Amino acid sequence: DLGADFVRVCGVADHVHIVTTLPRTLSQAQLIEQTKKVSSKWIKALDTRYRGFFWQRGYGAFSVSPSQLDSVLEYVNQQREHHRTRTFQEEYRDFLRKHGVDFDERYVWD
Repeated sequence: DLGADFVRVCGVADHVHIVTTLPRTLSQAQLIEQTKKVSSKWIKALDTRYRGFFWQRGYGAFSVSPSQLDSVLEYVNQQREHHRTRTFQEEYRDFLRKHGVDFDERYVWD
């Protein structure tokens, strides 16, 4: 209902990747907030065993060049296989370092 198109969604036990458009009338924070809110409500309605489900407070958001979209979609599709050999935390730290993003471990993980 926000005008964003979810292009691809794929996840594993400890994280999810969402490839989406971002309308000019919506901030990243608004999109993430609504996505977490609606998906939490949905999963908790599925079964009582999910009543303890929650999202972590933080998130990572990255823009993707249209010329790189196909490779990003393939990467998202391969999450299960990819994380058999590498944890999400290892991958995320390496990604941030590769792209020159300074970070403090105390603020990256909930």
